[in-house]
Amino acid sequence: MPAAFDAAIEAIRRLTAQDDLAVTEIPAPGSLAPHSFALSADIVGARGLPDPALGTGRFIVLHDAEEPEQWGGPWRVVCFAQAPLETEIGLDPFVADVTWSWLVDALAANGAEYRLASGTATKILSTGYGELAAQGDGAQLELRASWSPTDSNLAPHVEAWSELIRTLAGLPPTAEGVTLLASRRVGRE
Repeated sequence: MPAAFDAAIEAIRRLTAQDDLAVTEIPAPGSLAPHSFALSADIVGARGLPDPALGTGRFIVLHDAEEPEQWGGPWRVVCFAQAPLETEIGLDPFVADVTWSWLVDALAANGAEYRLASGTATKILSTGYGELAAQGDGAQLELRASWSPTDSNLAPHVEAWSELIRTLAGLPPTAEGVTLLASRRVGRE
């Protein structure tokens, strides 16, 4: 393992998650880069247990000393975040734009330096029928994004991703400058 990769991962492992977010290390995909590291996070539910139905995400660090041209450097972050939301908010035509801005704002608020950001924000609206009719209407918001950190200080990127998951789930922001559209947390036991 390159020393820069080891140091970056050790710095990530020293981070402390917010009490309402359960973060765990998971197996990283081995085919995307010579070196990779991955985290999973779930919102903690009312019983104090991780509940991915309230909000979930994945964070993958890729490192390639050969600096692939499309990365613009040796580092690439790939992330995913998803949470339920109120159906009315899911109908808002700008909710996907706001979701992307939450990521950009969280990166800026946490001092994460990056370039070459890309991604998709998806809103999913559903209606149950037949045996699922009782579930009624529902909505989810999902963001898939990637960007290239400009240096090996990846802790601010993990903090921004954590903030994104919390924001998607409708939890109050912890980083200055990150605001919520409205409270959207779907109540569950």
